[in-house]
Amino acid sequence: MKWFLLFWGGPIFFLGSWYWLSYYDISFGIFMYSRQVHDLTFQVYGEILGLPPESIPPLVLRAIIIDSLVVFGLIGLRKRKIILAWWQARQASRSGAALRAREDSLSSAP
Repeated sequence: MKWFLLFWGGPIFFLGSWYWLSYYDISFGIFMYSRQVHDLTFQVYGEILGLPPESIPPLVLRAIIIDSLVVFGLIGLRKRKIILAWWQARQASRSGAALRAREDSLSSAP
């Protein structure tokens, strides 16, 4: 499972860091992180897809969000017994604490 998360999160981290660094032109002397490459990349993708270049980043973000929901849904499906046991234990401890608090407040009534 950790390899799955690594191979899912690694490219997202790389893409996000490249986008942020190139958007703000923080290049560290590396041409790949310059604003020129940023603009050229989205211009090329825009021409290939037939979309304006400024509409591509929101589409990529939406795709990352949907993929993330699918990935966490699969993880939740695989670990549903553990999650359900945790939730039931949490609810049981919460209702027990509320019952004790109610008994304490009633016992100190005049």
